[in-house]
Amino acid sequence: LQKILILLHVTACVVVGKTLMILFPNAMKRYILKQGEKSRMNENPKFSYENWGPTFFSFKYLLFVLKVKWKRLEDEAHEGHPAPNTPVVTLSGEVRHLLDFLRDNRPLILNFGSCT
Repeated sequence: LQKILILLHVTACVVVGKTLMILFPNAMKRYILKQGEKSRMNENPKFSYENWGPTFFSFKYLLFVLKVKWKRLEDEAHEGHPAPNTPVVTLSGEVRHLLDFLRDNRPLILNFGSCT
């Protein structure tokens, strides 16, 4: 049921977004660029709007968003159930999975913090 609701929501968003891109291309370009500022995508000089902007609200975009959102359904932790094997990035930039850090019978301790 959750996957169907996500499918309906994402599909509706893509259809509306694509329609708005066709009807109001300049306004949508400004909106997408504003979203790029929030995510700091625009700080990369090799990453211009012309390279990625038109891909928004495409069929590939729809499939990618669905894949990510459906995968996130599996990442939820529930009391009394095994921990999800969530991907993590090491300080060296290597992608590993959380349970890769288990050693023998030692408990795995996660410490979260902030630098602000």
